[in-house]
Amino acid sequence: MVTISDRGAGRILGGHLWVYRTDVLESARAEPGSIVRVQDRRRRYLGQALYSSKSQIALRLVARERRPFDRTFLAERISTAGRYREIVGVGAGALRLVASEGDLLPSLTIDRYGDCLVLQTLSQGMERLKPVIVEILQELFAPRSIIERNDSPFRVLEDLPESKGVLSGDAVSEVIAEDNGIRFAYDLLNGQKTGGYLDQRENRAAARCYARGRLLDCFTYAGGFALTLAGACESVLALDGSAEALAAARRNQELNGVANVEWREANCFDYLKAADQTGERFDTIVLDPPAFARQKSNLEGALRGYKEINLRALKILNKGGYLITCSCSFHVSEADFLEVLAEAALDARRSVQVVERRTQSRDHPILLTMPETHYLKCIVLHAPD
Repeated sequence: MVTISDRGAGRILGGHLWVYRTDVLESARAEPGSIVRVQDRRRRYLGQALYSSKSQIALRLVARERRPFDRTFLAERISTAGRYREIVGVGAGALRLVASEGDLLPSLTIDRYGDCLVLQTLSQGMERLKPVIVEILQELFAPRSIIERNDSPFRVLEDLPESKGVLSGDAVSEVIAEDNGIRFAYDLLNGQKTGGYLDQRENRAAARCYARGRLLDCFTYAGGFALTLAGACESVLALDGSAEALAAARRNQELNGVANVEWREANCFDYLKAADQTGERFDTIVLDPPAFARQKSNLEGALRGYKEINLRALKILNKGGYLITCSCSFHVSEADFLEVLAEAALDARRSVQVVERRTQSRDHPILLTMPETHYLKCIVLHAPD
């Protein structure tokens, strides 16, 4: 049994799944990675949690019931997540099968690429459960391969070693999966995250409805937006600062036989500034940068960065054009982001309409009482003048 403060109990009762170490009053008998019962200082039962002896997140709630969080309970949770994807992931060649806190399985991520699964266990507790999780995945989904991508820096916070490799089945290095009619090659052992970014799939489909004319795709990475929107555009210029990312983008271009995309290695901030000065103009612009605010202390600088790129983009957007702009920084709320966009529009002297306010794809569910699960903002803007 772990006893927590009134503040920690308030978080749990308010629907959050984390309790910070500063709110743990008594944990003397808790073993690293164990499943513990949680109570408040008046000994009222609050639930069961994964205990970490190192992380600032000392407890991750996995159940509010008194029923033991055992293999059967864990299998039911994973099965429930899988059934949900049967509804929201129809036609997706690659998707998130288990989205950590969003699926009430904190610190566990499982992505499906074709018939292969890639998992991350990012806490002492989930690492301890990993052999059981692999068994459950084999029973429920019979994948060709189960790969671990535990080379995340978050593991350091849990005093866990980084590791990656095949846990079960075939040694699969590359999987080709189709989304929105476009084929993508995913490097499951060396690609970003678990092989690629899956949270923009539905936003790319939505953006295709507005794409037209000359398209500029900034921070293109492996060409997700560029290739999905290319069929609706006359030409596409896709920029990224990483030569490795652009090599992956060109590989995806070859898979789809798309001829109207030009890839260019460039600093997107510098390009946007230069494009404004030289009079470049585009009918559609996509901004999908990496997170500018990975910590709360970075928020002020992040807001300046978002304002700059959106200001520059609006200046080179043709009359009647569309700007699809994104932020994946959790610490930047949707309200913050919209305020920045309004400031950028005023400074650019453009009247701008909000066409859509979107978020991550539905296979990355948002837990209503846990704001950390709502991280991606995707705003579609129209500039009529």
